[in-house]
Amino acid sequence: MFTTLAVLIGLSGLPSTVAQASEVEVDVELVLAVDTSRSMDYEEVRIQREGYIEALKHKEFIDAVKGGLTGRIVISYFEWAGYVVPGSVIEWQAIETQQDALDFANKLEARPISTQRRTSISAAIAQGATMIVSSPYDGIRKVIDVSGDGPNNSGDPVMSTRDKALGVGIVINGLAIMLRPAEAPSGLDKYYADCVIGGPGSFVLPVRKIEDFAVAVRRKLVMEISGLTPPAEIQKIADGIPATDCMIGEKQWQDLFNR
Repeated sequence: MFTTLAVLIGLSGLPSTVAQASEVEVDVELVLAVDTSRSMDYEEVRIQREGYIEALKHKEFIDAVKGGLTGRIVISYFEWAGYVVPGSVIEWQAIETQQDALDFANKLEARPISTQRRTSISAAIAQGATMIVSSPYDGIRKVIDVSGDGPNNSGDPVMSTRDKALGVGIVINGLAIMLRPAEAPSGLDKYYADCVIGGPGSFVLPVRKIEDFAVAVRRKLVMEISGLTPPAEIQKIADGIPATDCMIGEKQWQDLFNR
């Protein structure tokens, strides 16, 4: 990326060319992929939404943005359940100032709240990867931030979709919403660690109490933007073959269907 900028300077020496290159260079391309499946009730979805809005407006968030190499990120957002929710996509917006962050938070706050059937983490990852690959920006890091409250039970298998995203240099982090007993026998955070997240420095952060949601979202955004190494208590991706059955959600759904 910065080599490309140097080549542009060397070839043309035109300030406008350099400025144009600088406009697309950002520290992070960050996609927020937010679960709105019906396994969460309206109140939980509302508090989740408010957690993201509060995090985006918080001083820690903009301080993390300003502390980067370019002092600039781009962010986008969508909601998903068994599919990516039509009309939920908030397209890329550059965040460089407090006002930029407030403008994005206000767009999110204006969205109606609704829930949908099923859980397709694979659809969320595929949508996020498509948005990043087609992005007009050039990020030092490219991150999909997936929040969810259950294992994949719809669409393509999650591991194959995850591996395709990792193959093009995308990092996937997770926020495991564990407000109720997990459908994943070993725990949803373990399922996310083994089956969902991946890439350098990837992590999953569990949320076990709804009142902790806003702090958890802010903590995760700051870590993603800053490129910080996850603390020891945060689950990291397992090496080698996952201990978790990454098809557990599909099997549970099939068992329910066959009753």
